[in-house]
Amino acid sequence: MGRVVLVTGVSRDLGGRFARIAAADPSVDRVVGVDMVPPRGDMGDVSFIRADIRNPVITKVIAKEDVDTVVHMSVVATPGRSGGRTSMKELNVIGTMQLLAACQKAPGLRHLVVKSSTAVYGSSSRDPAMFTEAMEPKRHPKSGFAKDAAEVEGYVRGFARRRPDVSVSMLRAANTIGPTISSPLTQYLRLPVIPTVLGFDARMQLLHETDLLEALRHATIAGVHGTFNIAGDGVLMLSQITRRLGRPTIPMPSIAVSQVGTAIRRARIADFSSEQFDFLAYGRGVDTTRMREVLGFTPDYDTEAAFEDFRRAVGPGLVSSRRVASVETTAGHPGNGAVNGIPRGSRG
Repeated sequence: MGRVVLVTGVSRDLGGRFARIAAADPSVDRVVGVDMVPPRGDMGDVSFIRADIRNPVITKVIAKEDVDTVVHMSVVATPGRSGGRTSMKELNVIGTMQLLAACQKAPGLRHLVVKSSTAVYGSSSRDPAMFTEAMEPKRHPKSGFAKDAAEVEGYVRGFARRRPDVSVSMLRAANTIGPTISSPLTQYLRLPVIPTVLGFDARMQLLHETDLLEALRHATIAGVHGTFNIAGDGVLMLSQITRRLGRPTIPMPSIAVSQVGTAIRRARIADFSSEQFDFLAYGRGVDTTRMREVLGFTPDYDTEAAFEDFRRAVGPGLVSSRRVASVETTAGHPGNGAVNGIPRGSRG
C-alpha cells in the first residue's frame, strides 16, 4: 500500500497546491488535507477535513485516517492574513505543539515533513557569506515570524528525540518567489515606489515556488532524516532587483523605513513586519550542499531565474528593461564585494 499523507494548511495556496501534487504521486495512496476553513477551488483527489490543529481533535484525525506521513505547512509569515500577530503566533507555535503531541501518540507514523524558513538565521552585519544548517544565528530573532519558526524547530527537534522511529525532514526554505506567490517580500517588491535602508544593499537568495513544492514532494517520498536549506543558487542584490523591476527607490534611514512599513501595514497594502527591516539591510545567503548531497534534491531555478519569472508576471515598471541592462553593464554585473561567489550586504 502507498503512503497516507496528512497535509496541514490546505486552505492556503501553497498548502492546497502541494496536497494536489502529493495526491498525484503514484507512491501515495491517499492525501488528507486539514485546515480551519475549506480550501477554495477543486482539491481533486484530496480528502478535506475541517479541523484546527490547535485542538486535540487532530489526534483523532491522524488515528482514524491511518496517517503514516504528516506534512506540516501551517507555519505562516503573514500576521495580516492570520487575524493579527497573536493569532499568528498561536497557529504557528501552539498549533505545532498540538500537532506534534498528536504525532507522538500515533504509533503508525513513519515520516514528518516540516516547512520551515531560512528566516531562523536572522540577518545582521556579522553574518557569514553562507549559513550552513549547523550554524546558529548571529542575532537571535526576538519577535515575529522568525521567532515563531525558531520555536517551531525547537519543538520538532524535541519530537525527533522522543520518536527516533520517525524520519523527520525539516526544510528551511529561502524567500519564495514566483508569479502566484503573495508574501511580505513579493508585496514589498510590488510597491510602485520601494523604500530601502539608506547605505545598505541587501543580498537576496530566492526559491521559486515550483521548486519549493517539488522539494516538499521529494522530502515526503524520500523520507530523509535531517534539516536542509532549500534555495536556488546565487544571490541578487536588492539594488539589482529594484532596477530590473523598473521600480524607483527611496533610500531612507532605518527608523524612517520602519515608520513607512508600519503605515503600509496599517493601510493593508503589504504585510510589512518589523523583522523585515534587518533583512532589507543585510539580506541572507545559505549553503545548499546538504540539499543536493543528502536530501538528493536540485532546484530547477537558480535565484536569478526565479526572480525573472516573478518579474515577467509583475510586468514593466517605470524604467525600461533596455535602460536597466545598460545601467547594469556600466555598473558591472554581478556586483563587487563577493565572498565565495556570494556578495555580502554592504554598508556605504
